[in-house]
Amino acid sequence: MPDKLSLPLDDLLNGLRAAGEATRVRLLALLRQSELTVKDATTILGQSQPRISRHLKLLTEAGLVQRFPEGSWVYYRLADNAQGGLVEAFLSRLDEDDAIVARDRERLDAIKHAQAEAAAAYFRAHAEVWDSLRTFHIAEDAVESAMREALGEEHFSSMLDMGTGTGRVLELFADLYDSGLGVDTSHDMLRVARANIERAGMHAAQVRHGDIYSLPVTGQRFDVVTFHQVLHYLEDAPGALVEAARVLKPGGRLLVVDFAPHELEFLRTDHAHRRLGFSHEQMAGWLEAAGLELVSVRDLPPPAERSNDAGDPLTVTLWLAREPGVSSRSQVAAQPAKEVA
Repeated sequence: MPDKLSLPLDDLLNGLRAAGEATRVRLLALLRQSELTVKDATTILGQSQPRISRHLKLLTEAGLVQRFPEGSWVYYRLADNAQGGLVEAFLSRLDEDDAIVARDRERLDAIKHAQAEAAAAYFRAHAEVWDSLRTFHIAEDAVESAMREALGEEHFSSMLDMGTGTGRVLELFADLYDSGLGVDTSHDMLRVARANIERAGMHAAQVRHGDIYSLPVTGQRFDVVTFHQVLHYLEDAPGALVEAARVLKPGGRLLVVDFAPHELEFLRTDHAHRRLGFSHEQMAGWLEAAGLELVSVRDLPPPAERSNDAGDPLTVTLWLAREPGVSSRSQVAAQPAKEVA
């Protein structure tokens, strides 16, 4: 049986021809470390935009590289396929101490450092919003611990985080998946997420600009899909759940984390919340309509001391659902949990 590096003769020859040029080898070596835009590549290699674009076009046509449009920018990444495996195989023979390769790597590091600084500045500028909201509910580390408990510690292949924001959920589960993808509509937040992914060395994770009602994941299915504090921003929360269910593998799991019903109207007027929380019954109905089975519901009320000074404190709720096409073994292993009032 062919392994994942096996290629038909024509594809192998096309890949070798496309890679067989000095600038393109340098580009592939850079893309092995990090996804890049044309602007990044021109800065690192010191070549013109048309020339870099031409090289990337040839690499893309040969299947060695994938391109991901994001607004007016396009990100390039090594292909996650047999051609990408071919690149990994021959780049493994490249001397990392070669003067040209080392200089390219230094320039890449400088660019990533500048991008990380810009992302940190953006986050600092908006941190007051997140910090103020955290005073109204249980500490975030307790929420994250509950999320880990909900999904368990068993390894899975693929994960999709809807409305990924800073990419924190991808980082939280990075030790459990082989590949993770975050999707968001905010270019600013994606810059933060990319910087965080780079800082954490999360080579199995990536983020993409995209509409969560129409995901940019043609043909892909996922073992786990997550919504972390996202649905209350959406005009059509049920529609987003239907789209999430569409890309789940048979037996795949959906984890939704959001607020229980509350009366903090300022979150709607000042912070763009479209919905003031979700009831157990409401979410159960939406999940059923999306073709999913509700596995468990867990409420995380705020600590008592916050109830005294926060006025109307927020309860965080976790809903775990699954795509029903599961084996009998999985059905036994994932019996519905008792709700926590």
